[in-house]
Order: sequence, then structure tokens, then C-alpha cells
Amino acid sequence: MEAETKQWPTQMTRPERRAIGKAVRERLPLAGLAETGMPIIGRDTVRLIGEQNAGRLEWLIPIRYGRMLRSPFTFYRGTAALMAHDLAFAPASGLNVQLCGDAHLLNFGVYGSPERSLIFDLNDFDETLPGPFEWDVKRLVASVVIAARDRGFKPKRQREIAFATAERYHAAMREFAELTSLETWHRQLEVDVALQTVVDDDWRDYVASVADRARGKDHLHAVTRFTEVVNGERRIIADPPLIVPLMDVVALLGEDPTELVRQAFLEYRGSVRDDVQVLLDRYTYVDSAIKVVGVGSVGTRCVIVLMQGVDENDLLFLQVKEARTSSLEPYLAPSQYAHCGQRVVAGQRLMQSASDAFLGWATGPQGRHFYWRQLRDWKGSADVEKMSERLLLRYGQVCAWTLAKAHARSGDAVAITAYLGSSNRFESALTHFGVAYADLNEEDYLALQQAVGDGRVVAHDDAKSNE
Repeated sequence: MEAETKQWPTQMTRPERRAIGKAVRERLPLAGLAETGMPIIGRDTVRLIGEQNAGRLEWLIPIRYGRMLRSPFTFYRGTAALMAHDLAFAPASGLNVQLCGDAHLLNFGVYGSPERSLIFDLNDFDETLPGPFEWDVKRLVASVVIAARDRGFKPKRQREIAFATAERYHAAMREFAELTSLETWHRQLEVDVALQTVVDDDWRDYVASVADRARGKDHLHAVTRFTEVVNGERRIIADPPLIVPLMDVVALLGEDPTELVRQAFLEYRGSVRDDVQVLLDRYTYVDSAIKVVGVGSVGTRCVIVLMQGVDENDLLFLQVKEARTSSLEPYLAPSQYAHCGQRVVAGQRLMQSASDAFLGWATGPQGRHFYWRQLRDWKGSADVEKMSERLLLRYGQVCAWTLAKAHARSGDAVAITAYLGSSNRFESALTHFGVAYADLNEEDYLALQQAVGDGRVVAHDDAKSNE
């Protein structure tokens, strides 16, 4: 039998791609993107949020609710699944990209690249999945409006910031449509380089301060912050219920935490590059603990693992996060990856210009899926809750450019640009959507507050910042 002959993939020309985008605009005019998609009846906010508790650690669920109730913005951070449900009822462009799936303002940030440059990019991919590009843009623009409201900005200014965010996405996608595939692939926002071109003194000072704080959050800072020496050995500091030694949890099940981590680590090791495997082989297991992170992730199994090399000065901190089925998957095509951790890692590598060299995946106890990465490697984020109007507008624009770059890596920038056209109808539609969804978010926030007041939901605010 003759071996199957594989052909080179056929590439469409720019005119053909533009024709696709224009045809989509005939089917879905840009004004249609203003629809929130929420069904008029049958939408139970508290029930939909509660469905996401399935499989989470029960003792952490009240903390999940408590963090969501701090403000409408923190509530929004925990409702990616709720918004996916709503967007599924809105018309979709069909111009698919690799979606972040939760592209709100605080899921962007700075981190250290493998080349030791400070990069600004998307930094959370728990929900990543292919889907219509506008889902990510809508989530970003709505988060801008909600953040502006939390800051007390007037409605006119809220709309201006939302419009500027959508406008920057539009302009950036137009820029990427003119580049070659290689040029698009290698585009990245290197913070130190970008600072040299900033003319706004306030914005430059703000970015520089974020960069300085991020560089201070390295593995040595993590060691100082989360560990102590006990009987001559370094151990992770317990701070229940936010940091609980894995030994204390699995002991209840009669299992050895060292063996559980070892088995998962060996599988994880096989998912990283060969050179990283050599580096990992220079470390041995020391300690581990369950650590609560973020808002939307509270209750999922997140573990920090401390490893040591030749001596106590040679330490490596890894973070192991549970990967569940994407919240988008009930409404979009299933992931091509059977392993949820591999789905997250593949999506991150596709959307980021430079990814953590330690990024990998493995299966843990009870067949649960996890992805691994380095903990606190120059990672930092903006303090949106303290931004002025001008800084929030600037930040929204930077996030929009970054999102467009990520979409252009996986999608068809030419077709998307043709769909967006040359007018500002896209910006107007997204601004309208952002304001309308911010209204809906406030209603949902109040509904959860009411559920807590009625005793249907138990909430506990741990009153600690997201580390």
C-alpha cells in the first residue's frame, strides 16, 4: 500500500480573505455586535454562578463568593461562565480566533520572558478555546466600563474610555492585517523598549512603577514571602484556609503527598522541552501546599511546589493549577485536546509572544487535569482600582492592542479587518454593548448580594489581596 501523500495547505489571497470579511458584514452588520445576548426569560444568575462550584473544594466556595462581592468589578472577574452563557444568545461573526475566554483588564500583565525581558501580554488562559473574535473584545470593553464605574467616572467618560479601547483594537488589527505572518508572529510589547517612546509623563511613570514592582516579584521574593525554616528545613508557611500544606490535606485520605507530586511531576516533565527537562532534573521536591488564588479560580485545586537544587540558595517555586473544561465549551465547539491542561498550555503558547519555559501539563489524583508554570517570575499587574481617567484609557488601549496581537496570531487579521471596515460603527457598537453589559453586571451583582442576604448563598470575604 502506498503511503499517503500530504499536500501543502492552500493559502487564500488577501482579496479572498477580504471578501470573506465583507460577506460576514452582510450577514451580521456591525451594529449587531451591540446585542448583549442575554435571553429575556430563563436566566437565573445565582444558579448559573453556582453551577461553577461543581468539583471545587467545598471549604473555599464561601471565599469565592466573598471575593466576588467586594465590588461589581471583582464580581465580573468571577463570571466568565455567566458571560459565555449570555454571548451564546447573541449573533456571532464566525471569524474565529484562539480566545482568551476571560479577557478582562486584570488578565493582562507583565512577566519575564525566557530571554529575561519584561513583556506585557495576556496572562490567564484557563478558559481559552477557539471562538468568534468579538467574544474577547466584548469582555474587555465591558470590563473597562465596569472599572470606570467602580472609580466613579461619569457616564460620558465611561463611554469615551470604552470607545477608545475598541478603537485601538480596530486600529491594531488593521496594522496586523498589513504585516507578514512572520512579522505578526514575532510582535511583542517589551516594556523597557516601549517606555522609550512614551511621551505622556504620567503614563510613563506609572508603567515604570509597575515594571519595578514586577521585577521585585521573582522566585527569591516568593521564597521569602511563602516559606520559613523549620528544624533546619525550609517549609511553606501555612495560612489556612488560603495556604494549606498538601500534607495536611492528603493525610486525611491516607496518601503520601511526596508520591502524589512525584507521579504528576514525572508526567509534567515529559510535556516540556528537552532543555527544560535537563534543568528540572537539577531540582528535587521539598514541600507543597494548596494556595487560593484570584477570584474565578477560588475553590479549584491550585498547588505551589517548592523544589531545591544544590543547596538552600538554589530554589525553584512552581505553581500547579487545576485545569477544568472551559466555560466556553458548552456554547462552542469542543476542544481538540482531551487533556484540559494541554488545552490551556497550547492556547497560551499560541496567544502569547513569549511563554514561560516551565509551562507544561499533567494528570493528578482522581484523574484531575493540571497545568504547571513558574510561580512569580517577574509577574505583575496594573492596579485598576486606583487609576485616573487618563490612565485607565491608556491601559484599555494597551490591552486592546495586545488582544488584537493575540488574535492575529491565530486568526485571519485580513478578514477581521475587512469585517470591521473603515467606519467607527464597530467602536460604537462595542461601546453600546459595554455600557449595556455593565448595567446587567450590576443587576447580577445585586442578585448575588440578595442571595447571600436570603441565606441561599454563604459568603466569606477573606479580606486579603490576590497574591
